[in-house]
Amino acid sequence: MRVVTWNLWWRFGPWEERQPAILTTLENIDADIICLQEVWSEENGVDQAAEIAAKLNMHHVRTPEHWYQGHSFGNAILSKFPIQESSSHQLPPLDGPGRRYALTAKILREEKLIPVVCTHLDHRFDLSSVRQTQVKAVLELVDELRDLNGFPVVLAGDFNSIPTSDEIRLLTGESPPPIPGLVMSDAWPQCQEGPGYTWDRNNPYVINPAWPQRRLDYIFISWPRPKPLGNPTATYLAGDKPINGVIASDHYAVVSDLHWE
Repeated sequence: MRVVTWNLWWRFGPWEERQPAILTTLENIDADIICLQEVWSEENGVDQAAEIAAKLNMHHVRTPEHWYQGHSFGNAILSKFPIQESSSHQLPPLDGPGRRYALTAKILREEKLIPVVCTHLDHRFDLSSVRQTQVKAVLELVDELRDLNGFPVVLAGDFNSIPTSDEIRLLTGESPPPIPGLVMSDAWPQCQEGPGYTWDRNNPYVINPAWPQRRLDYIFISWPRPKPLGNPTATYLAGDKPINGVIASDHYAVVSDLHWE
């Protein structure tokens, strides 16, 4: 089962030129489940996630629309298989100017439910403490969704954190887990030895950033799980090559193939 996570960079940069490159990249990946961040919609009803889903012949859900100058900013989950349930959960802090969400979905494939969480954590360098609080809230959702005898929870998104950060260590068990007996496997190091930078100075949109060369985007799988169900068999980057001369986003996508049976 192929899963991809990708931050689409909202309507920043040459956003109109980037839309065909986004669609072509996703067509080429041919994922079963797609987790997207920074998707946009317009008050006139045009919705990026809905348009992509329609062109890929996929089901979709998205986070609530909060309007700013006629546009919204959020997360979406697309699936080749029916989405049985979904819900949106605002992450802490709940009273700030920006809103970050975790979007959950239960996807039905061959009479088996696949629980999925798509999220996007706060981006500021100095807000690790906020991201740790957000991670704890996300893990509570994972705990509610997981079935220890079923398919593990797939957690994907833009965590705006490097692998050695305190917030990622809370997820992977390198620090004491907030929920005893629940940790997440990071799909990248299970399959790759390289750094897997998704925020890369080789991307023309990442010009003179304060901190380049970082892996910020992740696909995690909950543990414990029935072996080998959900184990990553291949993980790689996508969106790192131009399509008709256009790079699709300022982030690269992460793709992972997960053991299905």
